[in-house]
Amino acid sequence: MAKVFFTSDISPEGLVRAYQALGVTLKGKVAVKISTGEPGGHNFLQPALIEKLVQQLDGTIVECNTAYEGRRNTTEAHWQTFRDHGFTAIAPCDLLDEDGELALPVRDGFHLKENFVGSHLDRYGSVLILSHFKGHAMGGFGGALKNLSIGIASARGKGHIHTSGKPCRGLDDIMAADHDSFLESMADADRAVIDHAGAENIVYVSVANRLSVDCDCDAHPHDPEMADIGIFASTDPVALDQACVDAVYGSPDPGKAALIERIESRNGIHTIEAAAKLGLGEREYELITLD
Repeated sequence: MAKVFFTSDISPEGLVRAYQALGVTLKGKVAVKISTGEPGGHNFLQPALIEKLVQQLDGTIVECNTAYEGRRNTTEAHWQTFRDHGFTAIAPCDLLDEDGELALPVRDGFHLKENFVGSHLDRYGSVLILSHFKGHAMGGFGGALKNLSIGIASARGKGHIHTSGKPCRGLDDIMAADHDSFLESMADADRAVIDHAGAENIVYVSVANRLSVDCDCDAHPHDPEMADIGIFASTDPVALDQACVDAVYGSPDPGKAALIERIESRNGIHTIEAAAKLGLGEREYELITLD
């Protein structure tokens, strides 16, 4: 059974403690995959929170360009966001698809045959998927599985996932795509990245704070309606996302209703179901509290 570690201490020290509980030493150059957050939004993981862990790992903060118009859809604009949001001040940063993309094969996927990721991924020996757990307008929620798939995908790769490998000419095609196929395609993309990097070289930490129904990719996210929960860590992305979802449902906060509605109205749990079916992890887990 997978282990998921938890602390309610949402602080730099709590983040380090959650990571250390995994008992894993990441090898080589470490990529720390976050969301830089669409300018205008304010819920993304703050540099002051993640700085201590990133520096302890001698990590490089990495991201990819977006597939929609905004201030992170071009290399020039995205680098400005890195600076404006304070990430370049705490660690080296890298825009993974700045110089192109890699086509990774998808082994026995639901829909995808290839997954397109930023070409700089191969600069790194290991990856920390450091996610802000929250809602999402299309996926229902965003956590480790989304950060590993959509997050590491190049700008073109993001559209490829959204349309389940069909031609993607822009936002209209993304919005018109079959929804459950998109959720399954995120799991396909997860498998491709895990196969490429090696499951033993990827670990996952998710911070369940600022629990808006909207993603950090939204420039004008809804304010959170429920209280912060804590930090979760695991070597299993399926168990981690399941634990975060379970924590929302199990919260005594009545404000959880909005986030639950967002998850259920988008069938968000299906991403976890699909990833488990592909053998990327287990939905059953042991929750180990560090407090």
